[in-house]
Amino acid sequence: MSLALKQVFNKDRTFRPKRKFEPGTQRFELHKKAQASLNAGLDLKLAVQLPHGEDLNDWVAVHVVDFFNRINLIYGTISDSCTDQTCPVMSGGPKYEYRWQDEHKYKRPTALSAPKYMSLLMDWIEVQINNENIFPTNVGTPFPKTFMQVAKKILSRLFRVFVHVYIHHFDRVSQMGAEAHVNTCYKHFYYFVTEFNLTDHKELEPLKEMTSRMCH
Repeated sequence: MSLALKQVFNKDRTFRPKRKFEPGTQRFELHKKAQASLNAGLDLKLAVQLPHGEDLNDWVAVHVVDFFNRINLIYGTISDSCTDQTCPVMSGGPKYEYRWQDEHKYKRPTALSAPKYMSLLMDWIEVQINNENIFPTNVGTPFPKTFMQVAKKILSRLFRVFVHVYIHHFDRVSQMGAEAHVNTCYKHFYYFVTEFNLTDHKELEPLKEMTSRMCH
């Protein structure tokens, strides 16, 4: 990692405080296991596989939180070049436009600038992962039946951040020497969501060509 990149990532320019796993909990142990696999340089395709004897919901929850933290940080590093003026529409090139919809203010899909969309997205995800009824932290508390549905929605929306960053801001990523870091994070994300079928294939279309070169 270049010195400039280290300085950027050390600033921890995420929009929101990180959701952390409490030491001593089962999910903290799973988080450590996942990190150890990555740090050991294990093939990413193997690193995403469910460890023997572990619960799939727990494994997905750990990765959703981790990807949220990491993708939030990646967007934070290029956010100074993603403004209402440079990116008046949240898009991934001319063919793909993403509209925001939620249960509160935007009940119909609404066209927004990329930074506005990103801010609402990170807010929305933070609410989901800090909701004990969706992401229970106590061992023994069951996940709700809707958990996987919520996880899929979070991951699909996080994928759109990659789409926007790669298509509209990759020059900024390269300038900062962050290309290898972002590519590794993308590959890890892609292998994870495809391993467990967590994202609709049509969501993956905008980066299909790049993915076929990068993820064999």
